[in-house]
Amino acid sequence: MGSSYFYLEFLLALLSLLSRGFHNPAILALEYTLVPEDSYPTQLHQAIAGYKYLQSITHSSQIIVSGDSAGANIMLSLLLHLGNGFKDGSKISNGITTQLSLPGMAVLISPWVTLISAKDKNTRSDYLDAENLHRYARQYSGTKISVHDPLISPGKCKDASWWRKATPEKGFFILYGAEEVFAPEIKDLVALLENADVRVESQEEEGGIHAWPVASLFLCSTREQRTKGIRKIVKQISDGMGISDFNVKT
Repeated sequence: MGSSYFYLEFLLALLSLLSRGFHNPAILALEYTLVPEDSYPTQLHQAIAGYKYLQSITHSSQIIVSGDSAGANIMLSLLLHLGNGFKDGSKISNGITTQLSLPGMAVLISPWVTLISAKDKNTRSDYLDAENLHRYARQYSGTKISVHDPLISPGKCKDASWWRKATPEKGFFILYGAEEVFAPEIKDLVALLENADVRVESQEEEGGIHAWPVASLFLCSTREQRTKGIRKIVKQISDGMGISDFNVKT
């Protein structure tokens, strides 16, 4: 649970569908350190290292960063880092100097936008628990940064200029469940991005729970239901990256 292996079926299905329209697509799954083994900024440094590797082998415009839940939180922190030019010696970099370009696109599934929010309320459908989430958030922030700092809790970043600088060329695609704990904060982020006049597409799944495209692989019985979220993601990627006549039917 929480490792790249947990997502193996999801990633293989995603890769299979991407292969129908893209030449030789590849996926790098980042195995970042979980709490309580280590806290911020270790996970951001690992994301930077992974992104630096990708940019060494392909042009940044061909890279799509993605993640769900806490992984999506790290991707948002990465984009703020890349777009706003944090250099050696800043509290976010901690000795890492980066000269990296923004990726082509960002796809976020149920992002943990704001680590601790009064808007996080348990629902009858979702499996997340707000109290436990806030405990994990404090473990992640550790002693090096406030849990409310925008660099670790991107939902706290209300500066539109920061988001404009952090937006990939092809923009954001954000999908989430209407019934999940994080839904209110995700909606706030989407509204903020729209008001910042950046390219953002979002889809709210009616009755959906947290990370429903991933959860559907475990919970649904038919092939169509199990792959619905993945097909939505691939369709948005193909549209965003300019691939026409992309067949994502299964």
